Amino acid sequence: MCPNRVEELESRVQELEASVEGLTDELIECKVRIRELENASDADLGFVPASEKEEDTDEIEKSVEQAEAASEETKPQGDNSTDNTEETDDIIIA
Repeated sequence: MCPNRVEELESRVQELEASVEGLTDELIECKVRIRELENASDADLGFVPASEKEEDTDEIEKSVEQAEAASEETKPQGDNSTDNTEETDDIIIA
C-alpha cells in the first residue's frame, strides 16, 4: 500500500471512531431521556413508588458512567485529535 492510502485509511478510521462515539453518546442520552419520561408518566398514573424511581435513576447514572468509561477505553492512546461532528450532522431524528 502506498503511504497516501494508509493515511487515508487512518483518517477514515478516526472519522468512524468519532461517529461511533457520538452515536453511542446520543443513544445513552436518548435512553436516559426515555427512562425519565417513562418514570414521569408512570408516576403521574400512580404506578411507581418513589423509592423505585431513585433506584432506576441510580442505575441509569451507573450505565452512563460505564458507557463513558468504555468509550474512553476504545480511543487510541495517541489520539489527540478533536471529534469530527460532521458525520452526525446528517442524522435526522423523527
